[in-house]
Amino acid sequence: MRKNELDWLRVILFGLLILYHVGMFFVPWGWHIKNNELYPWLRYPMMFLNQWRLPLLFIISGMGTYFALGKRTAGQFAGERFTRLMIPLLFGMLVIITPQVYFERVAHGQFTGGYFDFYPSQVFTHGAYPEGNFSWHHLWFLPYLFLFSVVWLPVFLSLRRHPHNFFTQRIATWATTPWGLFWLVVPLYVWEALVEPFFESTHALVGDWFNIVNYGTLFFYGFVLISIGEPFWNTVRTHRQKYLLGGLLAFTLLIGIRELFEDTIVVHFTEAVFKVVNLWCWILALFGYASTYLVQRSPFLIYANEAVYPFYILHQTVTITIAFYLMELPWGLAAKFLVLTVGTFGVCLVGYELLIRRWKVMRVLFGMKEKLKVES
Repeated sequence: MRKNELDWLRVILFGLLILYHVGMFFVPWGWHIKNNELYPWLRYPMMFLNQWRLPLLFIISGMGTYFALGKRTAGQFAGERFTRLMIPLLFGMLVIITPQVYFERVAHGQFTGGYFDFYPSQVFTHGAYPEGNFSWHHLWFLPYLFLFSVVWLPVFLSLRRHPHNFFTQRIATWATTPWGLFWLVVPLYVWEALVEPFFESTHALVGDWFNIVNYGTLFFYGFVLISIGEPFWNTVRTHRQKYLLGGLLAFTLLIGIRELFEDTIVVHFTEAVFKVVNLWCWILALFGYASTYLVQRSPFLIYANEAVYPFYILHQTVTITIAFYLMELPWGLAAKFLVLTVGTFGVCLVGYELLIRRWKVMRVLFGMKEKLKVES
């Protein structure tokens, strides 16, 4: 049975991703190009989002895997994942990402000339990004999702064949109490406390061990949580306000410890507690509120749920292209943020409607399913 709340959350999360990448243009964190004026206070709403946005997305992806395996054999599932993840990744790296690298090189004075002077001569002859110009940039999510889908597949198949196994039943028991699911925070804390300090987040897949074990665990959690069914959904609906308050408190403490204390071993282990509790509280709260208020299917949801993948693939290239021409203008934050946001959504919408949605080849290149019926 399709869970509409998962579709709503997926659409909302990718919408927030676009706003997040617009925000990256204005905050004093490393990004591809930067505005001529930065706004340090924007760090706080950005930090709030990045604590739980990606973890929740990987959990939802694990939940989607549970439904997919209910209708496909292992071979069909693996083949579909390759088609819908790796083909868009390759297409994206060859076509979609290269303008981002071009504008970055021009903005930093590392290249002069037009785009077609840059591509393909500079893209394929200088190696991988950041030293070179060939990259998957924001599409890093796709190879990680493909890796998790393949690695966890034998385990998922076994869990589906034996739904009353000890492990799943234990999680189901934990899910019957408001705080029982917080046992799942323990592995996340271990990764945060003991793995993260030694492996910087690179999104390069090779050697990116913290992101692999952390997001891989969350992907697995998604599969298990959806498989136990109503005990999970009843608990998050009933106790969503508790999780919301817990998230507000944990995020406040997390910001406090980062602002007030220098980074030491003790501070790191303490901060890790607040970080994983914070993200888990927000994840459970968002599931609870979505399962309460976002259960209706609508024409907008059907349209947006299909459009979200092409929007994801396109959006950062559109944002960086527009930002390149805004970066030196003497406009304020509000004007530039509005132009970037409306421009990114607008260009993606036009591109999706005119160039992607209605064409079979483009649907494949952007990871979309075949149309179920001919549109009138």
